[in-house]
This record gives sequence, structure tokens and C-alpha cells, in this order.
Amino acid sequence: MRFQTGQTITRRYVRGEWVMWEQAMRVIRDDADGLLLWQPVGGDFARLVDADGSTAHEVSPDAMTAPVMVNSGWLYSDVLILMPAGAAHSVWWFFTDGVFTGWYVNLESPYTRRGDAVETTDHVLDIVATPRREWRWKDEDELTGRIGHPLYFDADQAVVIRAEGERIIKLIEAPEFPFDDTYTGFRPDPSWPVARFPDVG
Repeated sequence: MRFQTGQTITRRYVRGEWVMWEQAMRVIRDDADGLLLWQPVGGDFARLVDADGSTAHEVSPDAMTAPVMVNSGWLYSDVLILMPAGAAHSVWWFFTDGVFTGWYVNLESPYTRRGDAVETTDHVLDIVATPRREWRWKDEDELTGRIGHPLYFDADQAVVIRAEGERIIKLIEAPEFPFDDTYTGFRPDPSWPVARFPDVG
């Protein structure tokens, strides 16, 4: 069942038995092309943090001693996220004071719907692109370091993950949708309050 425009849902990263990351997001569109979501600065955002402050970038969740989900609120730029149907990535548009500042490609598994939420698994490797479509890989060392870990991926799967990124890079360089001017002038409905997790209200 599709989500309704304006509905608040939770976008979630999971790994094994752990929830790694959650965002309360506003649905902009949900159709055959994918799920388009919005989160401004200040919206609810939580991630798994160990007792010493380490996140999944530093240590895998199974090696954490006392992991807990911490809601710090979304502290970065306003973000529009497209999760294309059946795709192994999401595309993020970042905005500061209403001005588009660049794209972020998060390589991840195709999403699954879970009630008023969508779940995916992060594939670690990412791509950052400027408005001029100058791009770079992000977290290559982390990808290499996770190969062979039972919660992550083997060497063959890592090759597939990178190949998906290389496919997306061709779209950036072309430029083809979604790296044309689509959504770079996006403005949210001003009547929408900042999205909160369901238990917050």
C-alpha cells in the first residue's frame, strides 16, 4: 500500500538484529518511480551509538559494548531523498537556506515497507557530487575494511556494490536524471510541521 503525500514515515537502516539509523520524513511522492521524502534541519533523527560515542563508521554493531539509539535531531542540511523502486541506492539533494548545495548517493539495498516505515541496509560506499557534478567516492576504506564481516558483504558482493556506484557516476557525468535540474529548486509545503517519530507526536 502506497504512502500518502504529506504523511510522516520512518526511514530506517537495519543490519542484522540492529536498527542503525532512523529518520522521520515527510512523503512528497510515492509512485512507480519511487519514494520521495523530505527532512528539514531539526527533524527527528536517531542512530546507534556505543557507550564511548562510537558509531557504525568506527565499529560494527556486534562489537559495540552498550549500543543505544540516540535522537540528536537532524543537524545537517535540509534533505530531499529519492528511493527509486527496486534500486540499490538512494539519491539525496541537500539544501542550505533553500539553496541546493549538492547530491549524495547512498548505496544500499532496495527498500522494504514495514507499516509506516521503510527499511534498507546501508552498503557503506557512497558518492558525493557538487552542483557542478564534480564527484568523489566516500568511505572507500570502510568498504574495504568490512569485506568478509558476516554482517556486511563478501568480496564478490563488494564488487557488485561498487559497480552500482559506477553506474550512477555515469548518470552524474551525463548528466541524466536524477542529476539534471530535477528537484534542485524544490520547496516544501510551508504548512508542514517538522516531522517527528510516531511516539513523539
